[in-house]
Amino acid sequence: MPELPEVEALAGFLRERTVGVAVAAVDVGAVSALKTFSPAPTDLGGRPVTGVTRRGKWLDVATGPRAGADDGAGGPEAPHLVFHLARAGWLRWYDAVPKTAVRPGRSPIALRVRLADGSGFDLTEAGTRKRLAVHVVTDPQQIPAVATLGVEPLSPAFTEEVLGRLLAARNKQIKSLLRDQSTIAGIGNAYSDEILHATRTSPFALTRSFDEAATDALHAAILRVLREAVDAAAGKPAAELKDAKRQGMRVHGRTGLPCPGWDGVPCGDTVREVSFADSSLQYCPTCQTGGQPLADRRLSKLLR
Repeated sequence: MPELPEVEALAGFLRERTVGVAVAAVDVGAVSALKTFSPAPTDLGGRPVTGVTRRGKWLDVATGPRAGADDGAGGPEAPHLVFHLARAGWLRWYDAVPKTAVRPGRSPIALRVRLADGSGFDLTEAGTRKRLAVHVVTDPQQIPAVATLGVEPLSPAFTEEVLGRLLAARNKQIKSLLRDQSTIAGIGNAYSDEILHATRTSPFALTRSFDEAATDALHAAILRVLREAVDAAAGKPAAELKDAKRQGMRVHGRTGLPCPGWDGVPCGDTVREVSFADSSLQYCPTCQTGGQPLADRRLSKLLR
């Protein structure tokens, strides 16, 4: 699943290529991905893209009034194309969009956006569990999942004091809190693994066990891991972002491989995994759990 760094890079990638260019047409390939019906996707046609921003893991493509519009159309009511790529979704860019029509149910293409200069992009989704979500709205805050997003971790609002209040608000596993989009927006399974490895913290440590020093260390790790990943992804074409993400991981997705440690201090222990019903996490016992492996079973709890 693309998380904050990849979605930020996709926003920058699209911003450079689409702002100022009018939408020529929008083709829907998977009706199930479209979560709204008014405005219709066709209402994007003829409108210039005015901006592309990231909201947590969501991408927001804003449009403006059509050329020559004299009735006030556009402005604050111009539609936004807002989408979440979910676990198996992705964005495929074309310098020249294929002229063939999108055939619903016949390909992984959920949506195709054609631009007036001949370029454009597809939103695609692999697999059988379809979770990609596309909204066409006049205000992104109309989308409940966007309206309830928590603090942006790379914003000035995310301070050590704010993190401390979030940790104390409810006693839950730290891995769960980091992934909770209504608490901190943009961090998912992969970067939560990396952040906890960076702080030498068990994924099942309870949030109210964090004292001031541990809170400050966690805050610093969140900023460091995300900023490094944002810098690594910046400027890369959409097609290269998945590989760039994998290459930057120290523990996530590296089950069975040696732990590389941090800050030039090698570890050498083997990265372990805990599996759940529909996901898994990776960690290093030496770095994070005092050498104690975690029980690798569904609904696992920390071995105390």
